[in-house]
Amino acid sequence: MQVRELQTEPNRPDVVSIAQLIGLASTYLPEAEIRRVREAYKFSDVAHLGQFRATGEPYVTHPIAVAELCASWRLDSQAIQAALLHDVMEDSGTTKEDLIERFGGSVADLVDGLSKLDKMEFSSREEAQAENFRKMLLAMARDLRVILVKLADRLHNMRTLDIMSPAKKRRIALETLEIYAPIAHRLGLNEIFRELQELSFQHAYPMRHDVLKKAVLAARGNRREVVGKILEAVEKCLSDANIECQVYGREKALYGIYRKMIEKRLSFSQVLDVYGFRVVVKDMPGCYMAMGMLHQLFKPVPGKFKDYIAIPKLNGYQSLHTTLLGPYGTPVEFQIRTEEMHQVAEKGVASHWLYKGEGEALNNIQTQTHRLLQSLLDIQHQTGDSAEFLEHIKVDLFPDAVYVFTPNGKIMSLPRGATVVDFAYAVHTDVGNHCVAARVNQVIEPLRTILKSGDVVEIITAPHSRPNPVWLGFVRSGKARSEIRHYLKSMNLEETVRLGSRLLEQALEADQIKLEHLSNEVWDRLLKDSQVSTRDELLADIGAGRRVAPVVARRVLIAMGRADARVDSPSGTTGEVRAPIMIHGGEGMSVQRAPCCLPIPGDNIIGYVRKGSGLIIHTDECETARKQIRKEPERWTDVQWSPEITRPFDVNVDLQAVNEKGALATIAATLSDAGANITNLTMSDETAYRKLLHFTIQVTDRVHLARILMALRRLEYVERVTRVKGRAFAKVRLPVADTTTH
Repeated sequence: MQVRELQTEPNRPDVVSIAQLIGLASTYLPEAEIRRVREAYKFSDVAHLGQFRATGEPYVTHPIAVAELCASWRLDSQAIQAALLHDVMEDSGTTKEDLIERFGGSVADLVDGLSKLDKMEFSSREEAQAENFRKMLLAMARDLRVILVKLADRLHNMRTLDIMSPAKKRRIALETLEIYAPIAHRLGLNEIFRELQELSFQHAYPMRHDVLKKAVLAARGNRREVVGKILEAVEKCLSDANIECQVYGREKALYGIYRKMIEKRLSFSQVLDVYGFRVVVKDMPGCYMAMGMLHQLFKPVPGKFKDYIAIPKLNGYQSLHTTLLGPYGTPVEFQIRTEEMHQVAEKGVASHWLYKGEGEALNNIQTQTHRLLQSLLDIQHQTGDSAEFLEHIKVDLFPDAVYVFTPNGKIMSLPRGATVVDFAYAVHTDVGNHCVAARVNQVIEPLRTILKSGDVVEIITAPHSRPNPVWLGFVRSGKARSEIRHYLKSMNLEETVRLGSRLLEQALEADQIKLEHLSNEVWDRLLKDSQVSTRDELLADIGAGRRVAPVVARRVLIAMGRADARVDSPSGTTGEVRAPIMIHGGEGMSVQRAPCCLPIPGDNIIGYVRKGSGLIIHTDECETARKQIRKEPERWTDVQWSPEITRPFDVNVDLQAVNEKGALATIAATLSDAGANITNLTMSDETAYRKLLHFTIQVTDRVHLARILMALRRLEYVERVTRVKGRAFAKVRLPVADTTTH
């Protein structure tokens, strides 16, 4: 998304100068490259002639400011030229061929990667944003300079956002906070990351920002004495130990304080570590020596030491972090690093251009960046939908991570909350697709086990194992989520096509049209009108809920030249009685039971065609279904259980029992005798005398369930038993019966 507003007349005739840009670039670029930068400026100036920003400045001041930021990071001349030209393709009709002829292929590719998708039409702003972001990331994977120029572009736009309306400021600020700031952090661009966060906080939540800023200013005077004492004590301590270093005291950013207050539910007065300190030493041994001296000077807080030197962060960041109890018991955070680590920490991947060829640290950060870009390419390869792609990569962009080890000692970085399945897919797609369990620290653990930093994980696979849709409920990494969805889509295509065919046949029945009787000419016109290439693709879209069968049926009538083409009623009838879709229970993921009511054979049911999920079955008395029918009547269809169903279905049961010895064993035996398989059991205390048991059992139909409940009610231990419709057990406590057995 490009953040700008063009005007046709200026509010003030500013004189545009590139002296500062040339001054910055001249410090490291040869004269021949400077001439190319000047030529790019002249081209941009002509292209934007007569255009002005909302502030009244000539529009060319924006690309100049973006180029100055790139020059301050010492990017090469091609990146600076691209920064100057990044809007000319959109605003002046300049083509990529024009840029190739004038500035060469590399500059043209960079500008093209930065250009907006102005010729594409999208159904919503969210879809446009997702597709634009997708293009940016793929261009970034081809050339990392794209994202650096893009971040410079966004940073300057955020610095000049004041002129926008409050609603527009908030929208742009939230987008920056959700997407661009995490990208900057992931690439190690911490200076840009912090400034983007602060500007986003200021524009998205102006009142909170102002209140917090005043509170920090008021507290600054009170804490200055404490900060001075700490600085003096640390400098003397390290000097006495002959450790060459520089010590800086820094005030935490407002957004960092705000996030801490929100996440930990603290008031401002309770956030004690508003100040932090940074110690920059000569070499790596000096980091550990300085940490030892600091731990002697002030007492360390247990559990607050992190060694990011031995195990760097995902973005290549390295430092020692420790929290100490300073004067008056105030927690004080210290970061200890070398000068090289400091440059990487502040400039991140841009340090590749700043300090070319200066040691192993830069090689490490380039390797980490390559891994990130490869991960993004893998995700987009498996994801067809732009919004889904954005959903996947947002998880991977946020910096919180855990570090786990393979059996041979290799470190793997995963998002916080990642499970065994995430680890398996991080190792290799085939390992993820065939995993069945894992050894975590030599102990067999299930696939949903959440991993902690330091865990040693060995994946156990089986040749016939396949991804389970349930995994999508607990995996955290974008790679795992996209790989699972890709596999399920490919495996479920055939059954989704069959379901789509049944839905379309039902929609056409009222017009006495058989799907198999449609001519090739009708199909060709239908596919053209629907903008798909094959029949299976159209039927799969219907089965997956991306298209509504009655609407497609209307297109069939139009393709046949029927003058009475009309959209069917919500129930799927137009006066005639239609045969409902038969549910056999073996349709796979294309037909699912709604978790809000979990219908079983024998329940009266209705079907909802949900986008991306296929057919969802509800009981006809489900309140969630009733509300949804009023909102989207065209997505509901008649369904019915097939008499040939033989497989069991999960159902939830709440049982209140007397807490006596042998009660649970008797209940379990009764369930087994009644042919009910127990798949889950939890227990909660009602009183010392009673227990409330929550069962998930498998039954074939309502008659089977009724026999089971009757058998349970005959037990002397059981006071009350009832079916709970829904995946989650009822929160309402069952009424306590005094003596009566039901």
